[in-house]
Amino acid sequence: MSTINAINSDVQTGIEVSKAFSLQHAFMALATIMLAVASGLSQSSHSISNSTPNSEKSFAKPHALTEKWGDQGDGTYVNPILPGDFSDPDVIRVGDAVYMISSTMQYSPGMAVLESRDMVNWKIIGHVVQDLSAIDRALNWDRMNRPGRGIWAGSIRFQSGRFWVYFGTPDQGIYVSTAEKPAGPWSAPHLVLAGTGWDDPCSFRDDDGQNYLVTTHFSAQGAIQTTYNIHLLKLSSDGLEVLHGYDHVIHRSEGSEANKLYKVNELYYHYYSEVKPEGRVPMMERSKSLDGPWESQQLMHVHGALDKEPNQGGLIQMPSDKWYFVSHQGKGDWEGRATVLLPVTWVQGWPIIGEIGPDGIGNMIWHDWKPVDGLPRRDIATSDEFSSPELQPAWEWNYQPNAAMWSLRERPGYLRLYALPPLRVGHSTSIRNVITQRSLRTSSNQFTVKLDLAGMTTGQESGITHFAKSRAAITVVQSGAIRKLSVAVNGVRTAGPTVDGTTLWLRSDWDFAGRSHFSFSTDGLTYRRLGGNYRMTWGDYRGDRIGIFTSNASGGGYLDVDLVRYETAR
Repeated sequence: MSTINAINSDVQTGIEVSKAFSLQHAFMALATIMLAVASGLSQSSHSISNSTPNSEKSFAKPHALTEKWGDQGDGTYVNPILPGDFSDPDVIRVGDAVYMISSTMQYSPGMAVLESRDMVNWKIIGHVVQDLSAIDRALNWDRMNRPGRGIWAGSIRFQSGRFWVYFGTPDQGIYVSTAEKPAGPWSAPHLVLAGTGWDDPCSFRDDDGQNYLVTTHFSAQGAIQTTYNIHLLKLSSDGLEVLHGYDHVIHRSEGSEANKLYKVNELYYHYYSEVKPEGRVPMMERSKSLDGPWESQQLMHVHGALDKEPNQGGLIQMPSDKWYFVSHQGKGDWEGRATVLLPVTWVQGWPIIGEIGPDGIGNMIWHDWKPVDGLPRRDIATSDEFSSPELQPAWEWNYQPNAAMWSLRERPGYLRLYALPPLRVGHSTSIRNVITQRSLRTSSNQFTVKLDLAGMTTGQESGITHFAKSRAAITVVQSGAIRKLSVAVNGVRTAGPTVDGTTLWLRSDWDFAGRSHFSFSTDGLTYRRLGGNYRMTWGDYRGDRIGIFTSNASGGGYLDVDLVRYETAR
């Protein structure tokens, strides 16, 4: 049986392709591809392709990033499908539902899990790791010194009625967690392979039931300091241990990582990316045996200045039998590494990504037909009135928060944040219990919070902040009975007026170029700008975050967040 798995599947994952690769089919494939190239289309040779009738290819396709994104409401979509920092995606289909995971580094809870029915409209439904401090105490609120570390890329698979996620942490090794439902609860992470320098793991179960793990070790190898080894390891029957005596290096090249392992029609396919002169490119190697020999093929060209190098993701086949590749854009900008969806065409047994060029290698596609039409559009930006006793999954804390210092239950309908002293006085990056969402990149973005300041005390500072490599915030500081507004950009403050009363609205607006500005209101109707523009940034493998915080060097006081309105454009 054809499977695409790694501790994968006794459910139908939809990985079924034509079983004949005869010489006749090969000639037919070549003729069809030549015709497709001549007509400017990416058509396929036979039943494994993503062919689309010519009459449907009537819309104009952009050739670079535009201010549009996602579902266009007319049966088409524009890349990116997620215009924010959803890095290192992997995908799996179970029935009609598609599930995606995305790395989160030092943010908690860790390893986001998303769900979609059409691969264009997504919803965050949960996280795999609830307590980052169980992996690394340096990720806890009382240390906070692992920026860009924590939870890196992983893989999601389904086997024996459970979802399995293997993921890497650069300082500890490879972990696995399982759940009956993708929204959780997930088991506590179990360390499968200990050691520094391991990343991008993917599990795989062969037809005989043997479990494997393919993963990169990125420590320096010899004279070429950027050459990485990709290892194929055997796992125990329960998937929790690496078996000794089987460790094959199946690939070694500059920057080789982003591993996925599939089996299609008795051939093993190992996806990876590597660095070439044009940038980090998607690659595939295949073999009749996991012991090799392997032959390789570049699947897609990259043009970093235009397409931001799609290179890390996963293959998936939809119920329509069409194949796709979900990837992040590897060259991060202020929004981080956004997620794109690209059609896949099987040519001579290779899954070519995007629009096939004259050399037989794929290229970026920005506008295409949705894999499944007729489903409602979804916005990934999440507004909140805090009416539930549990946080919505769109929220993530910067590092593992102090659980005793926030509550949704003490005052129902509000998020209460207690003020903690910063870890290092005078360092805004060490403010604790900052709750965040991803700053999305659309033509118009607005994040508004309504605050109740009645619980603030002397020395307390509360507000909203943008942060990545640099930082900006609009805050209210209390001194005695006086509360005063200000805007701080990388430590330079612009003073604002005093605030009378205890209700305050704070707002950030930003545009497609990442230029943001702050404003405030005392009635929720009329807003006044404060401070100049701030240029949002990227840093430590993360795009900009918008967050809510409160802090007090002396300790004491709290902030009640009444509501959040987060609105973006299409």
